[in-house]
Amino acid sequence: MSGKKEIKLTPAGYTEIEEEVIKLREQERPRIIQAIKEAREQGDLSENADYDAARDEQGRVEARIKELEYMLEHAIIIDAVPEGIVGLGSVVTISYIDDDDDDDEEEYKIVGSLEADPTENKISDESPVGKALFGHKVDDIVEIASPNGNYNVKIVSIA
Repeated sequence: MSGKKEIKLTPAGYTEIEEEVIKLREQERPRIIQAIKEAREQGDLSENADYDAARDEQGRVEARIKELEYMLEHAIIIDAVPEGIVGLGSVVTISYIDDDDDDDEEEYKIVGSLEADPTENKISDESPVGKALFGHKVDDIVEIASPNGNYNVKIVSIA
């Protein structure tokens, strides 16, 4: 077993990571190098807070660049959204079955775990909701396990 994990990304997620790497390499890295240079010119490095701060920031940026490069190297881009079946990249509208309010619908985009952002209704294919919905069709009733007990949803639409 190789120990390398495949990282599932939508095309948009891959592009976001690429853009972040470019920004870090072309903007942040040179800015930090300049800050280190200026701090060195101030003299004694052993008591130079600006130098220490710039070196710390340099370490964080370089670590982030390596992390993002790893993601890009191991990324599997999922751009073929299965038609009529919930899969990675699908936008799914669900309604809660056991809810008194019949108009209570929510829309989620199923994405890889690195792209998940609940504030934007992007849920991971590895989350309880994502796992439960995966592979289902419109009008399917799906049981979702949660810490507060299981509940049922109906898939209203898939885009």
